[in-house]
Amino acid sequence: MSSRRVTISDIAARAGVSIGAVSFALNGRKGVSEQTRKRVLQVADELGWAPASAARSLAGASNDTFGMVLSRDPHNLGVESFYMQFLAGLESELSRRSYGLLLQVVPSRERELATIEKWRRSRQVDGVMLVDLTLDDPRVALAGEPGALPTVVVGDPSVADGLTCVWTDDAASMREAVGHLAGLGHRRIAHVSGLALLAHTHIRNEAFLAEMTARGLRADVLRTDYTMPEGARVTREALGSGDDAPTAFIYDNDIMAVAGLNVALEMGRRVPEDLSIIAWDDSVLCDHTLPRLTALSHDVVAFGAHAARRLFDVIDGADAGAFLDSTPSLRVRGSTAPI
Repeated sequence: MSSRRVTISDIAARAGVSIGAVSFALNGRKGVSEQTRKRVLQVADELGWAPASAARSLAGASNDTFGMVLSRDPHNLGVESFYMQFLAGLESELSRRSYGLLLQVVPSRERELATIEKWRRSRQVDGVMLVDLTLDDPRVALAGEPGALPTVVVGDPSVADGLTCVWTDDAASMREAVGHLAGLGHRRIAHVSGLALLAHTHIRNEAFLAEMTARGLRADVLRTDYTMPEGARVTREALGSGDDAPTAFIYDNDIMAVAGLNVALEMGRRVPEDLSIIAWDDSVLCDHTLPRLTALSHDVVAFGAHAARRLFDVIDGADAGAFLDSTPSLRVRGSTAPI
């Protein structure tokens, strides 16, 4: 059926149901069982069916919409401020050009990839923003295939495989954070790290370990999932090691840093007299703790707007390129001090 457009009659014949049942299932209407609905949707995907709006897009019309998929727990998404700021930046640029954003929050990487494949078939969006890149990310390979949607990678050039990317120099930022703590006399420092499969986590880890080794310092990498409970857990475990505990922590996001600060205070550690803390991303949280948190700071709203502009460029036919948005810089507040 690749030589002509797939119709609901084709789907009905393959699924063994009526055309009416297919119509109900595809449009999310009542009138068919859940089993029938799932069967129809599965067959539609297998046949590569796309709604009529896709035909208009394939003919050259624009949907005036960008797409972005997040594989995240929606509860965590509402707590961590990074993506709220990033989306605000995207929207500021999209609204200026009367474009919209189709955001899908899915529970798994497999669903994330399937959603992008569906968008490619249906041409429901004009371009895609890839975030939370993993090492050897299958979405990058998909974006490089013939007929792929215009794509911008929000991540390091090392994982973009030649696609246009917008990135921050996290390695340089990590070196600055370690240098600041080393200059204050800290000899054992912990990096409270995020998910190991994420490319930016890997880059930060490698930079942390290399800088600590170069300075002859003792390094601890504490693995988490970026959530407050995990940040609190690894902090409590590390501080529970007695005289051998780290005297400084670098957290991969702001909410884990806040959780770590609370744990330290609960355990009787004075911040910054006994323990120094550095957060990443510098949201409003960092400015409203006691003490205020030293943080690696950059303009996340501007980062989102920059990524949006680059996707417009890709759609307009610009050559692929790697665009450094910023290098998060250390904003020293009250949570770091000489040991």
